Amino acid sequence: MQIPDGRKLIVGVGSALVDILVHADDAFLNAVGAVKGGMVYVDRDRIERTLAQASAAPAVVPGGSACNTVVGVAQLGGPARFVGTCGRGPMGRFYEDSLRGRGVEPRLFRSDAPTGRVLSIITPDAQRSMFTFLGAASETRPDDIRPEGFAGAAVVHIEGYLLFNPELILAALKAASAAGARVSLDLASFNVVEESRGLLTEIVGEFVDILIANEDEARAYTGETDPGRALAALQRGVEIAALKLGPAGSLVSCGGRTARIAARGDGAAVDTTGAGDLWAAGFLFGLVGGYDLEACGALGSACGFEVCQVVGASIPADGWARIRKLLAKGAE
Repeated sequence: MQIPDGRKLIVGVGSALVDILVHADDAFLNAVGAVKGGMVYVDRDRIERTLAQASAAPAVVPGGSACNTVVGVAQLGGPARFVGTCGRGPMGRFYEDSLRGRGVEPRLFRSDAPTGRVLSIITPDAQRSMFTFLGAASETRPDDIRPEGFAGAAVVHIEGYLLFNPELILAALKAASAAGARVSLDLASFNVVEESRGLLTEIVGEFVDILIANEDEARAYTGETDPGRALAALQRGVEIAALKLGPAGSLVSCGGRTARIAARGDGAAVDTTGAGDLWAAGFLFGLVGGYDLEACGALGSACGFEVCQVVGASIPADGWARIRKLLAKGAE
C-alpha cells in the first residue's frame, strides 16, 4: 500500500473511555447479564451495581479501542494522535494526562457529561465481556470532526463502535478522506457488526482502505466460517484485509497476495483486553514504516501477545523491550 507523501502519523478516532477491569467467573457473567465476549451499552448505574456485586477489586486505566491502538503506536516510537470527547472533571483530566504521558497528542473535545467508562469482566478463559457507558464520548458531534484534525495523517484508524452513530462515523470517514489519509476500520465486536451490517456494506467500499476483523466479527460481516473465504470476502472493496485468528495467528491479504502470520508465544493468555487494539498498533506502525505484510503482521502479533500477558490494555516496560528487539531486527 502506498502511504501518502511519506507520512508517519497515525490518528485514532473513537470513544474516550476509562477501563475498569475486574476478574469474575461465568456464573457472575450470567448473573449480571453480560454477553460473553461481547459488548453491551448500559447506564452508569448499571456499571456501579455490577461492580458492587464483584468480589475482586477493580483496576482502572485509560482505554477505548482506537485510543489503545494509538497509545501502542506511540510506545513503538511513532507519532500518534487521538480524537474524542471526555468530561471536564477529574477523570477527564486523568484521561488527557495519561495520553500525554504515553506520547499521544490529545485532540479532545470537552463535555459537561461524565467521562465514559467500560467495565471489562475478565473470566478465567481470559475472555473479556464489556458493559459500556459512553457518557461524554457519546457527545462528539459530526461537525466536531474536521479535516484539520487529521492534518498530516498517514492513516486514520476508526473503531467500529462508532458504527452505532452513523452520522459521526460518516463525518470521520469524509474528513479523513479530505485530509488525504488512508482509512483503517477495526470491526470492534461481533454484536456491533450484527447490528450495523447494512451501514458497513455502504461505507467499506467507498471509504475504507484497511479492514481489520477477528473470526467472530468476520463471520458476522461475511457469513463465512472458513478463514480463507472470510478473508476473501473481507477484502472486497478494500486494499488490505486482516483476519485475526487468535492462537492460530492471522491472515493478511493485499493485492491478491495473502500472508499467513504465526502467533507469538504459546497462545496462553491472562487477559485478552486490548489484544486486537494492540495487534492493530503493531500492524499499522509497520505499514507506515514500509514493512512488508509478513513483517507488519509479525509486529502486530508480538504486540497482541504481550498485552495478553497482563491485565488490561497497557503493555509493561519489559514487554515493550521485547517488542523493540523485534523492531531492531526489522520484525522478521
